[in-house]
Amino acid sequence: MIKWNGIKISVHPFFVIIMLASVLTGHFLELIALFTIVFIHEIGHVVAARCFGVQVLAIQMLPFGGVAEMEDTTHLTARREIVIALAGPMQNILLIGVSLLLHICGLWEGAFFLYFINSNLIIALFNLLPILPLDGGKISQALISLILPFHLTLVYSLRISLIFSFMVVVYSVLPPLLGQGMLNLNLLLVGLFLLYSNWTDYRNIPYRFMRFLVNRDQSFVRHWMTGVLAQPIVANKAKPLEQILRLFRRQKYHFIYVMNRQGDIVAVLPEQRIISSFLQGKPRD
Repeated sequence: MIKWNGIKISVHPFFVIIMLASVLTGHFLELIALFTIVFIHEIGHVVAARCFGVQVLAIQMLPFGGVAEMEDTTHLTARREIVIALAGPMQNILLIGVSLLLHICGLWEGAFFLYFINSNLIIALFNLLPILPLDGGKISQALISLILPFHLTLVYSLRISLIFSFMVVVYSVLPPLLGQGMLNLNLLLVGLFLLYSNWTDYRNIPYRFMRFLVNRDQSFVRHWMTGVLAQPIVANKAKPLEQILRLFRRQKYHFIYVMNRQGDIVAVLPEQRIISSFLQGKPRD
């Protein structure tokens, strides 16, 4: 692990395996190219994140594009998170454009040129699959958060990730099963890694949702400064606090209108009051 500009950069063991295999098979130049492509892809995320004031803590290099570990981004708007996610594949498109320009000028051609183009295409397209923590998964999660409460956003985005991760695994083993080719071992390992990662995250949804609630103060400050209208939540007096909290939306500030059995509003509470009561373990209704 090394540290660059305050960011810890490490290589995932899976990438190390690919590196060793490349050395043994005489494809070291292709490995260097792949590492460079992945690194530039991640630098795109870093630059975009810092433009929006998000601190990048670490980068872990993976064969399919790497993972940039950032501070909590739930305070960002969905649009800004989508921009940060797209900044990675945009670097691959930029690299393809530069490569084609060099090719047109007669400065670059041959097998390595084609390898470089194909590698950028594969990394860009694979990262746009709706699988967390890939860029496409972050984009789909941000889009879902525009129409659903944050808790349901976590549930559905991770379910989509699990489905597509499983599809990647199936796609990698399908050719030998149908007698139409060999097993794609690299893709199988990536698919299994993503499947395990998303299954673990799915089981940890309560912890991720709790972190969202703890960081809601940042949301309040942003809404207060921009003058965004609050979105009301109408709840029965006996409704459990957790069920009310699960209605909170990522980009909205909420006032909770508490009603009695007769349908009269008996209290209007800001969301901080509900969150504080829940976190302090007070009566859940």
